[in-house]
Amino acid sequence: MKKTFLNEQRANLIENLRERGITNESVLSAMASLPREKFVHPAFTQRAYEDSALPIAQQQTISQPYTVAYMTSLLQVKPNDKILEIGTGSGYQAAVLAKLGAKVYSIEREFELHRQATKTLQELGINVQTRYGDGTIGWREHAPYDGIIVTAGAPDIPKTLLMQLSIGGKIVIPSGNRNSQSLYLITRQNESDFDSVQLQEFKFVPLIGREGWQEAK
Repeated sequence: MKKTFLNEQRANLIENLRERGITNESVLSAMASLPREKFVHPAFTQRAYEDSALPIAQQQTISQPYTVAYMTSLLQVKPNDKILEIGTGSGYQAAVLAKLGAKVYSIEREFELHRQATKTLQELGINVQTRYGDGTIGWREHAPYDGIIVTAGAPDIPKTLLMQLSIGGKIVIPSGNRNSQSLYLITRQNESDFDSVQLQEFKFVPLIGREGWQEAK
């Protein structure tokens, strides 16, 4: 009964995302194939398919499904694209990218989140390369990337991440103050030129690191 209820809730969520303007059927199909309840805290299992952010460990959140769908759609992911995610969190966003056929590399600065997300992804048989560390400086060993997605709000766009994009690569990143951010889609045109488009406003947890916000004392 519980599984049937969750499957119905998942189908309802996908329809809701369509109604809200998400038109990328590949993204919707990827999200429809994933058990979001496996990525949320057990206390919130019954709410796994609400279109809302939910708390996870370390005072972090699993992003609202609409936000995941919107940001993923902006990247225009193709099979075998190399995608870097900054902020693994629960692992759900990385799982969506992997379901799209991308080669996913994901960095998390909170060790407990890194450990739990890696475990969840492995248990679901989803291939994501995870790393514990400072995401604001990227993952140079696997650069350049076709896409970078940042799931925390930055005070400024980290230059190191921009330089790890391939030519034609895109980064989706929220930037602003600690209370609200605008989402930016930035495309690398050549070695030194970037095209930037400012999109919707969102509220994310702060991006902490060398090229982000400093740790609160």
